[in-house]
Amino acid sequence: MGAFVAEVALRWSDMDAFGHVNHARTITLLEEARADLLFNEAERRGLQGMAEGMVVGRVVIDYHSPLVYEAKSLQVRISVRDLKAASFVMDYTAFAEEAVCTAETLMVPYDLEAGRPRRLTAPERDFLSEWQVDLEPHRA
Repeated sequence: MGAFVAEVALRWSDMDAFGHVNHARTITLLEEARADLLFNEAERRGLQGMAEGMVVGRVVIDYHSPLVYEAKSLQVRISVRDLKAASFVMDYTAFAEEAVCTAETLMVPYDLEAGRPRRLTAPERDFLSEWQVDLEPHRA
């Protein structure tokens, strides 16, 4: 199917003293885009479990240019790779007028009640596989 695209609004409060969106806010903006896919889109398709337990195992971000508030929004393209039984990696490319950053998160399904990681269900794997791309990942 290709990458999922989310549009995330920038807020004036996202800026730091240097006039660009700071690191912590950038991570939050990527989280909003991820939630749009894993929670909103998944729920729209009848998958409730992803919103009930999914944690970040690792996050890596590479900045390519400053993200400034004047852009007003950030377009985030998300794809899935390394889809395994109990984890997967999400790749992000975030654009304002140009690519401002690329990132990846290792995601782990989590059973909140049991307090431990869990395996992906077959419907979750099917949903995630829709967002896999056949291109090389953005990271070397």
